[in-house]
Amino acid sequence: MKQTLAFALSGILGAAAATSIAGTVAPEIVSPALETTNGLEDAIRPMTNPTLFDLAVPTTNIHAIAMYHKLPNYVNTTIGGVPMGGHVEVYALQAELAFNERFSLVATKDGYVRVRPDTQPLWSQESGFANIAAGAKYAFIYDPENAFALSGTATFEVPTGNHDVFQGEGDGAINLILSTVKVWDKFQVAAGAGAHLEFSDQLSDSSFVSVHASYEVTPWFIPLVELNWFHVLSTGDGRFNYFDQAGGAVPAVATFEGNDLLNFGASNASQNRDLVTAAIGFRSHLCKDVDLGLAYELPLTDANDGIIEDRWTLDLVWKF
Repeated sequence: MKQTLAFALSGILGAAAATSIAGTVAPEIVSPALETTNGLEDAIRPMTNPTLFDLAVPTTNIHAIAMYHKLPNYVNTTIGGVPMGGHVEVYALQAELAFNERFSLVATKDGYVRVRPDTQPLWSQESGFANIAAGAKYAFIYDPENAFALSGTATFEVPTGNHDVFQGEGDGAINLILSTVKVWDKFQVAAGAGAHLEFSDQLSDSSFVSVHASYEVTPWFIPLVELNWFHVLSTGDGRFNYFDQAGGAVPAVATFEGNDLLNFGASNASQNRDLVTAAIGFRSHLCKDVDLGLAYELPLTDANDGIIEDRWTLDLVWKF
């Protein structure tokens, strides 16, 4: 009898235990989330050649630019040395709107130009608006873990500017650009290459290659060096134009082109197809989303075979 009772009790306890276990869920072991790093988050924008040389990473930002461009005392032309001197001021505001980490819309050229030559009345003091250029950027490779990006940009330039400052001519143009950036901790390199192709034969076609290197000593001081090479692919038709400057003769007698700032349509630009410039400067992270930059640029080719004696560029980049 006792043995039967013991078996009954053990059966009841076993059933209760089984019922208790069946209603219990085993605790899930949660492993800590792995932290992912974005090595491109603090990549900085290049300073020089600003309408063509951009950061390969699509971001949403506003980019304000002020430029003081000193003109050579004289320039070489088909009729000999022509006096010039003075300076050009440029004030511009670029913008970019990123829809995701790979695609953005960009506005790369606009602004207000002031030409202030020393040799009047041959050259005239004029002010006016630059052409407008805008388009899209797409990152073919976006690898934040390895801090590398490769992107392509296409922008269209519309001749909306003023003739007084060598703008507003032709039927428009397209800029096709490939850019890349790589970051190793505090060291960054970037490069860009592309072509500016006019829709008419009136103005010149050109290409460019730009490179950038920088090192973050502190967030407040990021020294940088940059090189730019501009090359005339095909010359313009050389017809007289921009009549407020040198009687309109610039396209007919100039033996060079305006490169990143201007397009004369010079028919003799094949005599000096290349302009190479070098720049030194720095960027400073004023806060997480705002950078200030300053760069000094000068030509490595003969200054009298172009329109640049030297150039100062001051800019502010606000990401949001």
